[in-house]
Amino acid sequence: MLVISRKKGESLLIGDDIEITVSKIEDGTVKLSISAPKSVKILRKELYKEVESENKSAVIKDMNILKKFKK
Repeated sequence: MLVISRKKGESLLIGDDIEITVSKIEDGTVKLSISAPKSVKILRKELYKEVESENKSAVIKDMNILKKFKK
């Protein structure tokens, strides 16, 4: 893991086509601006984990339904 310090207005690059800029720092919150190709998915981690959990639950429910038909 890379840990890097940035000030307001400073950026970092990921590869050739993703730029993350610190837009605002206020009351313990940092706002980031992300410039990336439309083909790159950008999700907040907590949202990603929630979707992942919901998908796992749906698979388990589907498996239980399929088991009933298998009998």
